[in-house]
Amino acid sequence: MTDLANLSSIIGMFVGFVFTLLIFSYLLGDNALFRFATHVFIGVSAGYIASMAFFNVIWPRLLSPALFGLPEERLLAAVPLLLSGLLLAKVTSRLNKLGSPVMAFLAGVGAAVVVGGAVTGTLFPQTAATINLFDMQAIQTSGRSISAGLFNGAIMLAGVLVSLAYFHFHTRAPKPAWLQAISWAGQAMIAIALGAVFAGVYMAALAALVERLGALVEFIRWFINPAT
Repeated sequence: MTDLANLSSIIGMFVGFVFTLLIFSYLLGDNALFRFATHVFIGVSAGYIASMAFFNVIWPRLLSPALFGLPEERLLAAVPLLLSGLLLAKVTSRLNKLGSPVMAFLAGVGAAVVVGGAVTGTLFPQTAATINLFDMQAIQTSGRSISAGLFNGAIMLAGVLVSLAYFHFHTRAPKPAWLQAISWAGQAMIAIALGAVFAGVYMAALAALVERLGALVEFIRWFINPAT
């Protein structure tokens, strides 16, 4: 059992080493090796997503109730089965219109989920977090002085307000000077926020690069001297 685990670990290290080199070959320009690696990655990802969707959604929530469920469960499963069949009709031009209502339903549900998630998951929590910056008890509990906490809260509140003001579209021309100044300040705050996000993404990419280079070095070191 231990030998099998060691063999699988060695194979995994070797595959990771090879595919890392294939990805790094893009530094020499777009080539067949890089495209092969990206196609394998996309294929494996698509297969993983399909298997997860089948075993976590399609089988337990659709096929299993339809085949082995109670009569009321089979009746409920008939609705998504019918919608799925109508959606598959989109592949043919002759039956294309049968799947249009299903696509409209999916688009409406998706839009509702996105808007609801943005409101309940972003807008309300951000509003509550801005209000909580002026919570005296929370400031004292954190160990900061009240003046420093209120100063930080005022800066955050000003940043939120000028950022929201940037998205104010005035119908009359020209825009008032004071609103123009606030919009410029909001544009600067948004640029700073996007710069911070970009810096975070860049640092994550650098961390991934360092990890892959370290894996290459470790594999070469192990390959030269497996005993270590």
